[in-house]
Amino acid sequence: MLGRELKLICGNANRELGREISDSLGIELCKTTVGRFNDGEVQVQIHETVRGADVFVIQPTCPPVNDHLMELLIIIDALRRASARSVIVVIPYYGYARQDRKPTGRVPITARLVANLIETAGADRVLTMDLHVGQIQGFFNIPVDNLQADPIFARHYKERHANGNEAVIVSPDVGGTARARRLAERVNLPLAILEKRRSTDGTEVRVVNVIGEVRGKRAILVDDIVSSGMTLIHAAQTLIEHGAIEVSAYCTHGVFSANALENLASSPLKKVVVTNTIFQPLADKSEVVEYIPVGEHLAKTIRRIFEYKSVSSLFPHN
Repeated sequence: MLGRELKLICGNANRELGREISDSLGIELCKTTVGRFNDGEVQVQIHETVRGADVFVIQPTCPPVNDHLMELLIIIDALRRASARSVIVVIPYYGYARQDRKPTGRVPITARLVANLIETAGADRVLTMDLHVGQIQGFFNIPVDNLQADPIFARHYKERHANGNEAVIVSPDVGGTARARRLAERVNLPLAILEKRRSTDGTEVRVVNVIGEVRGKRAILVDDIVSSGMTLIHAAQTLIEHGAIEVSAYCTHGVFSANALENLASSPLKKVVVTNTIFQPLADKSEVVEYIPVGEHLAKTIRRIFEYKSVSSLFPHN
């Protein structure tokens, strides 16, 4: 394998994260044009040779999801036609992940369709972070490394709270218990769970029970995605009603759709900490939102993949 070369390409979805990974690895991003023709079609041109190289494409499929997904597929195709040795797609945020099953009749499983598209385009491997549900890894027939954010959140929490005995980690629903428990174990805090019920017509969700003790404690909600923010807001209101003295949140992916930032600013939430898998300048200016960089985390993993070394030993799961 002498002479193998690692190259980085970044689409338009998160240029800041691409530069962060590039700086951490000490490797310049390939000179690439990812633009639009006059009719709106995606235009991609790679301005340097990638023949025989292992190319990592950095492109979260965040909103506008369809634009960024199409960019990713066309970049992969361009690399294949330029004789890249391998194409590894770095998708820190996997769009369409919440469409992972058929909750009712006559609906698609779009998370699987997206996996098929990425494979068909020519990707050899996927690197992602905190998939909405782990089974999406099984939608691919190529290797998928799904990093978890809890080591990053644990380090952030320990740096800011030397004495955290008065806090409790909270899952906003039963489905997210495993994610919240991983963080609770890393920071040695108790775990609480909010039990929710959906109305028969599916239009209303309400919290019916708080499992665990939150009275007199700082409650820290843990989730993978904050989109509209209403899940966090309703959870925070419930926790305050049950005696929590303060509520904050750790969420891996900050989508912040529609009026999410305004709603969060006027909610009981003191702080919402997210990683920069998705980056929005407006969110960065919000007093409620705090970003944690994950470029170094991803860069270390990219280096491990390139060198055929273990990824799980670098970021062991509890």
